Amino acid sequence: MSVLTDLDDALAAHTGERIVVGVTGPPGSGKTTLARTLTEHYRRLRGDSFVGYLPMDGFHLANTVLAQLNRSDRKGAPDTFDVDGYVALLGRAIGADRDVYAPDFDHTAGEPIAAALVLPATSALIITEGNYLALDDGSWSPVAGMLTRLYYVDAPADLRRDRLLPRHVAAGKSPQAARAWVENVDEPNAALVAGTRDRADLVIDGTVTFA
Repeated sequence: MSVLTDLDDALAAHTGERIVVGVTGPPGSGKTTLARTLTEHYRRLRGDSFVGYLPMDGFHLANTVLAQLNRSDRKGAPDTFDVDGYVALLGRAIGADRDVYAPDFDHTAGEPIAAALVLPATSALIITEGNYLALDDGSWSPVAGMLTRLYYVDAPADLRRDRLLPRHVAAGKSPQAARAWVENVDEPNAALVAGTRDRADLVIDGTVTFA
């Protein structure tokens, strides 16, 4: 079953209810690409006011806070996000009767951007994406229960590394530092996320082009 078929079926079955779709997977798997593709698809099909987009990356702790907490060298781990803020805002968006403003993330600057996104009050569909949506660990645990559907995007480790390395270099790391970050930070996080794969309603092949 394709992701669009599955999501169309969910929308048809939940007429009148706000659908919340989570897209998860390890770093570099293609989850952000899929989430944005789905968002744009339903905006074209149903209009901008039909769907809201909420990336978990907007809840990264700021670099100054990470430095204060001595967590800068593992940015992207579960405890380097404002998980309580994410859970609270997702809950607000699910029950909202007015527009909800949400943070985004600037990958070049490596910092969250407050109130950069608008989730319309009229949205029937919320698409949220991030590494830890299915993580059953402390403050992350409530997230899975807030989702109508959960999609896990998977891709081979070598392909994920090939995607991650230029991303880190573009953000200012040297090629050597980028390789070290992938091995010492991204891959341990990927192993953690892999443990949530079985919680997904559908596993998506991250090696294909989403259209």
